[in-house]
Amino acid sequence: MDPTQRPYQYQLPQRLLRAREAVMSYFRPVLTRHGLSEQQWRVLRLLAERGEMEAGDIAQRAGIHPPSLSGILTRMERDDLVYRHRARSDNRRLIVTPTPHAKALTQRIIPLSNDCYRRIETHFSPAKLQTLLALLDELENLPAP
Repeated sequence: MDPTQRPYQYQLPQRLLRAREAVMSYFRPVLTRHGLSEQQWRVLRLLAERGEMEAGDIAQRAGIHPPSLSGILTRMERDDLVYRHRARSDNRRLIVTPTPHAKALTQRIIPLSNDCYRRIETHFSPAKLQTLLALLDELENLPAP
């Protein structure tokens, strides 16, 4: 093996993708049963924690590209999950607010989501999960190249 090449199984992007899929296999069935995509759930969780938010902030915090978020929000508005309106102080800012239906749905799903975390912790341990989250925080804060 060429020492300048990393074997495929050590490639960070691929490993992170596979780890994400392993984790999402716990959550995806819950979201599917409630008619939500993973991206919609990320939006609803943010709105549950923060109330109304600017669309740009949602895109950044949820890890969704702004053009993709536009389509997601259109579908969420159609499904009575969010309201969208322009900020009075700056018409360029799009504000997103959860509907009462979305708030009720989120409250039904959060305990199920917490159960998923508990199931993961039975295999991975709470301490390892906390360590992993701390390492991911560091990884997210790498300086830009």
